[in-house]
Amino acid sequence: MEILDKINSPDDLRALSLGETERLADELRDFLVEKVSQNGGHLASNLGAVELTIALHRVYNTERDRIVFDVGHQSYVHKILTGRRDEFDSLRRFGGLSGFPKPSESEHDAFIAGHASNSVSVALGMARARTLLGGDYDVAAVIGDGALSGGLAYEGLSNAGASGERMVVILNDNEMSISPNVGGVSRLLSRLRVRSGYLDFKRSYRRVMRRFPKLYSFNHRVKEAVKRLFIPDNTFSEMGFYSLGPVDGHDIKQLESALRMARDFDRPVLLHVKTRKGKGYPLAEADPAVYHGVSPFDPKIGVKKGGDGFSDVFGSELSRLARDDERIVAITAAMASGTGLAPFSREFPERFFDVGIAEGHAAAMAAGLAKQGMTPVFAVYSCFLQRAYDMLIHDIALQRLHVVLGVDRAGLVGSDGETHHGVFDVSYLRSVPYMTVLCPASFAELRTMLDMAVHDIKLPVALRYPRGGEGRYKGDSSLETATALTDGGDVAIIVYGPMTNEAFDAADILREKGVGARVIKVNIINPLPVSRIAQLCAPCRAALVAEDVCAHGSVGEELRGELAQPVKLLNLGHGVVTHGSVRELLHSLCLDGEGIAAAAETLLSEVPDGKDET
Repeated sequence: MEILDKINSPDDLRALSLGETERLADELRDFLVEKVSQNGGHLASNLGAVELTIALHRVYNTERDRIVFDVGHQSYVHKILTGRRDEFDSLRRFGGLSGFPKPSESEHDAFIAGHASNSVSVALGMARARTLLGGDYDVAAVIGDGALSGGLAYEGLSNAGASGERMVVILNDNEMSISPNVGGVSRLLSRLRVRSGYLDFKRSYRRVMRRFPKLYSFNHRVKEAVKRLFIPDNTFSEMGFYSLGPVDGHDIKQLESALRMARDFDRPVLLHVKTRKGKGYPLAEADPAVYHGVSPFDPKIGVKKGGDGFSDVFGSELSRLARDDERIVAITAAMASGTGLAPFSREFPERFFDVGIAEGHAAAMAAGLAKQGMTPVFAVYSCFLQRAYDMLIHDIALQRLHVVLGVDRAGLVGSDGETHHGVFDVSYLRSVPYMTVLCPASFAELRTMLDMAVHDIKLPVALRYPRGGEGRYKGDSSLETATALTDGGDVAIIVYGPMTNEAFDAADILREKGVGARVIKVNIINPLPVSRIAQLCAPCRAALVAEDVCAHGSVGEELRGELAQPVKLLNLGHGVVTHGSVRELLHSLCLDGEGIAAAAETLLSEVPDGKDET
């Protein structure tokens, strides 16, 4: 790493020659493959954005200028170039670097960015703040073509284009053409416009002609009229952007010229950059979807598929049900593989709908399907379902439609951190009218509950299940609203979903200390079977509710006022939790078996005679 080892800040990067930047790009790719293969993370998207990120930091000063990444998983090179290279071994590890931009981590990170399609809106807000406060800095949004499938991106583009604000939207297009070229003249102009000589000429022309504003204005109107005569405007031009590109996203010289020109316009500019996802690592180039987000792997061998998880079981069971019921359709928001629906998409292509990064649209479309007699199953990560909350109420619940939600990645998800933990769904789903919320804790329960959700519950219904595989609990108590899994008369430990495994561990620890713990597993958390839970808790002197979700709207919050015993709540408080392995996070939050057992002992010490707290 001859050159990379010398880059400790963007100032060092700006001092390099063009040839040195090209060698740096190769070193960065080697570095990315080495580090991501050790820690896991987003690989293909970062490999494709190497030259673009180098050029960005040679044109913009991120200590002052604001670069907003969308989604943010493409920001690894940005982190490496802004003084965090030596910390990269800690990427996505507990106490280490975040896998996404994080302003509290570095002044070079403009905004937290873990979800998609919001960067243009955020960047416009920053540009407007600059104008209103008389600031002197540049603003750019870096958005992938996939994020343009989200409606929020177009809301931002529409407003930004009409605003007249000085800002740049950089479209990192690594898969599809957003604005197809029309005719030979258009293709010729596109090739011409991105040549550095043309860009340098145009920049000089504009600088000179500013001395003669009337002549410049006349020439500009003539040029635009001629251009419109031969070349139809693209969508971005019609929104008010000055469009540049497409630019070769792996040509640093061309990128720098285009970025400088775009930055110096006194109006909104959209720069279209063409990149190749996974570039420089043949395995990622051949299958960028597999190498989008990876667990640790051997770079020489590549990614190997692990054992089945809840997502795989969900997809497999849905396919089985769909073979016998042609009304079943599956919907995903750009997460076919992640939600386990890839096999369904191959077996039932006519009944599978990937809507892109558009969760609100997915929920509304599901409502339309249900209204006309279909059984839509929308599989979506918990953290992304948040974006469809309005549709859950307005389009689905108010009409009591039978829409099934597969709420994947519920609870703590690990290394992706606070933007991806599924810790708010219990709160918002329990607030949706007529919504039934089922919580399987094993593969067997997931299968049974999915069958129930599809065939027996004719109202909105959600199944929330974790990332990864089963724990020690592999039973099936799903036909009960709540059940006691162990005997014990001292303390009731009330849990649901994967927290069942932690409750078993806690019961074992307490048993060794002579404390009888009754593990009460709740299978339906909305509507909450309060009387059944109270009945199961009756033999115990105290109760403890353990949940890996935020406190507000939690199950424990409701039970605390309903049970006769003193009740202690263990949860995530406000719900903002850092990144790290799930095991590390549970331990740090006192939600693993050890932490639950300790909390139970403390609770019992406060009510030694079983009397209510005063």
